Amino acid sequence: MGASAHDLDTTLVLALGPTNTGKTHRAVTRMLEHESGMIGLPLRLLAREVYDRVTRAVGESQVALVTGEEKRVPRAPRYWVCTVEAMPLDRPVHFLAIDEVQLAAHRERGHVFTDRLLHARGTRETWLLGADTMAPILRELLPGARLERQARLSALRHAGRSGLGGLPPRSAIVAFSAAEVYDLAARMRQKKGGVAVVLGALSPRTRNAQVALYEAREVQYLVATDAIGMGLNLDVDHVAFAAVEKFDGREHRPLEPAELGQIAGRAGRYQRDGTFGTLNPLPGFSEKLVARLEEHRFPPVTRLVWRSPELDFASIDTLLASLSTAAPHPVFTRVEQADDFDVLRTLADRPRVRERAIGEDVVRLLWDVCQIPDYRKLTILDHASLLEEIFVTLVERGRLDPGWVDRHVQRIDRVEGEIDELTARLAAIRVWTYVSHQREWIDGSLEERAREVEDRLGDALHERLVERFVARAPRAMSIPRTEEAARKGGFFAQIGDMLDDVRRAEERDRESRVARIVEAPHDAFQIDDAGVVSWGDEELGKLVAGRDLLSPRVVLTVDDTIGAGARSRIERRMAAYGRDLVSELLRPIASHDAEGLVRGVLWQLERGLGTLDVERAKGEIAALSDEDRTALDKRGVVIGSRTVFARGLLSAEALRLRALLVRVYRGTKEPRAPMRGVVSTARLKDVPFESYLAVGFLPLGPRVVRVDVVERVLARLREQETPNEIGSWLGVRSRELPKVLAALGDRAR
Repeated sequence: MGASAHDLDTTLVLALGPTNTGKTHRAVTRMLEHESGMIGLPLRLLAREVYDRVTRAVGESQVALVTGEEKRVPRAPRYWVCTVEAMPLDRPVHFLAIDEVQLAAHRERGHVFTDRLLHARGTRETWLLGADTMAPILRELLPGARLERQARLSALRHAGRSGLGGLPPRSAIVAFSAAEVYDLAARMRQKKGGVAVVLGALSPRTRNAQVALYEAREVQYLVATDAIGMGLNLDVDHVAFAAVEKFDGREHRPLEPAELGQIAGRAGRYQRDGTFGTLNPLPGFSEKLVARLEEHRFPPVTRLVWRSPELDFASIDTLLASLSTAAPHPVFTRVEQADDFDVLRTLADRPRVRERAIGEDVVRLLWDVCQIPDYRKLTILDHASLLEEIFVTLVERGRLDPGWVDRHVQRIDRVEGEIDELTARLAAIRVWTYVSHQREWIDGSLEERAREVEDRLGDALHERLVERFVARAPRAMSIPRTEEAARKGGFFAQIGDMLDDVRRAEERDRESRVARIVEAPHDAFQIDDAGVVSWGDEELGKLVAGRDLLSPRVVLTVDDTIGAGARSRIERRMAAYGRDLVSELLRPIASHDAEGLVRGVLWQLERGLGTLDVERAKGEIAALSDEDRTALDKRGVVIGSRTVFARGLLSAEALRLRALLVRVYRGTKEPRAPMRGVVSTARLKDVPFESYLAVGFLPLGPRVVRVDVVERVLARLREQETPNEIGSWLGVRSRELPKVLAALGDRAR
């Protein structure tokens, strides 16, 4: 990757069309058909949504999540889900996709999307996803690409104007500032009983909790910014515009028809039709605009924002000059405004920076520091002051002082306050979360510390949002309308307040517990021989059969009183746990990164949970080259006389899990793995041959013997006459030995 469009022999697909065409869904599905893949998405919220979907499909151990503020990278990920800016383009993958490529025309972010659509490629297949308005310009820039226009799966119809009280359930109200969103949410609470809110300023944790409220139908309405226009999959029937102007960082301006279409198109899901309209007192849309929105007809994109990828780090001045290079093609316009460039120009005028930025490595470091986003939305001078301190410290000391960083984080780590205060603190901690991912700058413990603070703030913000915008049921205690009760009203009010405090504390504890479960790593969960999955002392669910042996499911057994939203979050985590249970077990023989016959043998071993009957693979085994056999041996695969097996799947714990998976899939109580150290056990008549093989044991007459022991015995028999110790080797009593030897074959007899 990182090569130009012509440097790789890769299929290039332009998947273009309006909203609700399933473009992103199809791209993710296609990615999972490849052995490795990467998808770049326009929002961290959308990246987290796709990450959740991919981990449900293949397990968390095989998927990395990389955004500016969140990095979850397991030991050997096959798939990468990223924001477009954070894509690690030095990682070669077979499939690569860029979503919402029309953002290449965005004044501030466009140069990143332009660079990716020109240069980022999968080694086998690349998809560029976006609006149909990109078709002419992409065909000009990428003449060898295959254009696949996507049709919308449902109709989109204009529903006119309405008031808040007239909005149908499953409506999303769209505004373009946090103040507008919160005002509308408060008014909707009075009229409809409660809403969820979605803003780009929310942390992924808060946003997921809010969306869970809505998706679980605990509330019927959503108030959001245009963040929902970038592909978030929400169950919305109607989109109501509370405004059609936005501040774009430079000026207040009307939204373009294509931007309105992107947002209105969130209405309707899959084949269910959707509607859109305006909210009083906003005027209705003109007939011409309605026709454009319903028919998805918008002017084509004619200019893409560009910035030179060839940067000169010889000095600050050469870096600034290279960033100002003129665009090389008529369809490109050089980026006019970018935070990293603006802060670099500001720092270039500061003596402490100028006198230290000598040499290519130091200038490159300065540019890396300029990439720290201004999540706090301060003035450029305030943001530059923080970056100046970070840069000077890194130059002089090589790393940031943990005490200095901790003092900054400590000032942020407070969960009291209202929504605006918590939102501001979340923005501040996001800066340090970004810094914490630069492992060469600071001790790795900051990453965990920043995440903990962000989680606490996110939980507190979700709690405040629910308190303010979701109406609660009336208090259970009612106060009698008597003169005596009136005199005691203060007492009853105090009791009511105390009950409210208890309820809020219980809700905080429940939210915190659910969040810890959802964020817990794989090894934080336990599974017993009955398939019961637990987190600490708490039972969460039970393993049940899926579509095949390698796809078990976890059915929740948690108390329904936790709420539908919390339940859906735990369900998603348990779906990933079920996948991880299998992928972690089979990691030693994973076939996805192998080639040719080696991959074929490993694939069959995976299906057999680590054991394969030689007769079933004799063709592939006979065709193996010496190099193939060496590759298999490095993975711990033994090719024996009767079986092929994986050494790494014969530990006591691996055998226990293998037996559990077989029992769950067959719906029986057997077979069970023998106790630790036992190499054979009595054969049960109602257990099929394949089931014993899948748990690492070969049926031999009245006994089943562990496959590695069988192959060791056969190897010894090839070297000498039948030794007297063979019965003890096989764990077989003398009266059963003749039948076991007969089952082993002529040489054993």
